[in-house]
Amino acid sequence: MDTFKKLKEFYWPYRKYFYASLFFLFFVTVITVVYPIILQLTIDEVVAKERYDLIPWISSIFVVLMLIKGIATFYHQYLGDLFGVSAVYEVRDALYKKLQVLSFKYYDNAKTGDIMSRLTSDVEGFRFFLSFGFAELIRIVLLIGISLSVMFYYSIPLTLVTMAAMPFLIIVVMRFEKRAHPAFRGIRKSFGKLNTRVQENISGMQTVKSLSREDFEIDRFSTSNDDYRKNYISTSELWAKFFPLMEFIGNVCAVALLAYGGFLVIDETLALGELVAFFSLVWYIMGPLMNVGYVVNMFSQAKASGERLREILEAKEDIVEKDNPITTPIKGHVTFHNVTLTYTKDDDSALKNISFDAPPGKTIGLIGATGSGKTSITQLITRFYEPEAGDVLVDGRPVTDYSIKTLRKHIGYVLQESFLFSTTIKENIAYGNPEATDEQIVDAAKRAQAHDFIMEMPKGYDTLLGERGMGLSGGQKQRIAIARAICTDPSILVLDDATSAVDMETEFQIQKALKEVMKDRTSFIIAHRISSLKHADEIIVLDDGEVVERGTHEELLSNNGVYKRIYSIQYQDHDAIMNAVN
Repeated sequence: MDTFKKLKEFYWPYRKYFYASLFFLFFVTVITVVYPIILQLTIDEVVAKERYDLIPWISSIFVVLMLIKGIATFYHQYLGDLFGVSAVYEVRDALYKKLQVLSFKYYDNAKTGDIMSRLTSDVEGFRFFLSFGFAELIRIVLLIGISLSVMFYYSIPLTLVTMAAMPFLIIVVMRFEKRAHPAFRGIRKSFGKLNTRVQENISGMQTVKSLSREDFEIDRFSTSNDDYRKNYISTSELWAKFFPLMEFIGNVCAVALLAYGGFLVIDETLALGELVAFFSLVWYIMGPLMNVGYVVNMFSQAKASGERLREILEAKEDIVEKDNPITTPIKGHVTFHNVTLTYTKDDDSALKNISFDAPPGKTIGLIGATGSGKTSITQLITRFYEPEAGDVLVDGRPVTDYSIKTLRKHIGYVLQESFLFSTTIKENIAYGNPEATDEQIVDAAKRAQAHDFIMEMPKGYDTLLGERGMGLSGGQKQRIAIARAICTDPSILVLDDATSAVDMETEFQIQKALKEVMKDRTSFIIAHRISSLKHADEIIVLDDGEVVERGTHEELLSNNGVYKRIYSIQYQDHDAIMNAVN
């Protein structure tokens, strides 16, 4: 029950619905136990004594009881569902909020499909137990308690004989629960992996088809699907083993009841109607006891689901704000002092002793081989990660002093792989600034050289995009992403290979427009093409996380170092080819 205690904060505020549901459950259970009593009275008082005048009265009482039970059942089920749904609303809301504050370090290892599985099937598994499982457990206790009371009233010896096998039934149920929980946790894990496989395949369908790897993906899915099948079959096998055993114990009790009860009837120490009522009542005990296996089954699933939900809710938040953080506007003066960054303990440092100063209006170019640490620098400014050593300052204050929302609100970030939402182009551009006017949106699009192709679309800025911007070219998506960054009017602008998917002419036009945008802003341009950053005020050349060269475009060319070598590959070889063609 430890899992339920730790999730208590989500369902306990709605306990009034639960208690109200139990109130009506009590009436339902009591009326259920009245059935055998009515049957006993019908046999012993009406049939045996031929008092047929009682039939209308008994029938009327029975109808009234049915009406009361129907109303009570409705409110019991409705309030139970209200309890579960209300609690799970809080759980799902907390999960989503938690996912928004978890750092990139968490998502570096998380699987999208597995997270989706937790927010859907695991949440529903937990809800079902709250809505039905708790109440069913209490119903079983009530039904057994009330039935036993009536049985003891009819015959104490027969009740004791009937109850003799119950300890064995309880032992079987306890052993079932012990083995069921890990089995259901295995099912949840394999289902999460199955979801991940489907999500990755759909997201990467273009890659799969372009490389003709459909058969490979089918095999991988089949493996995950088979793992889920095996886990489910093993759990079904467990259920198939224990349920017949529980049913056998129940049937032994029934045989003992009929044998000893029949003797008592013959001995005239027990009336026939009482034996018939007793037989019904014993199944009101044995049935629920055997149903405990189903409730345990449900509890094990909910417990496994709850543990997976807790893993998200209790995940460590690496990026934490200070008390009373700075929320004033940022000018954008960025300074690094001997900054070192290591993503994981066993990995080499992604950045080693990086230092530079970038006042407002200055443009810093970052170039180097893949994995040299270019993007890592900008991710420290936005506090996507925390440095292992050194200081990252904005306007002379550590970035940790600022409100995360304030800090990131003043940073316009354009990634190489631009993510667009399944909404209109207008809403995508205004995503970082929802209050932007139409004029601001259009101006941002024009600066990003996106206005012309947007106006050629069927509904212009109101054109609805497909998932992840499907229907647009890579260059078009990048230009919309640039417009989105410009629309936020940031103090710091980060372009992470943001023009890699556009042609040279469009890149030139974008750069021309961005020169105006970059005025009085601190700008960081990450690029592999020298043409994208040669106009920067300072270019930092990185290799294996270290600064190997720095200076202006002209200064670096005169150094005959790494930058000059990159330049030669990109320009001189190109010029030689063009001369040969001419």
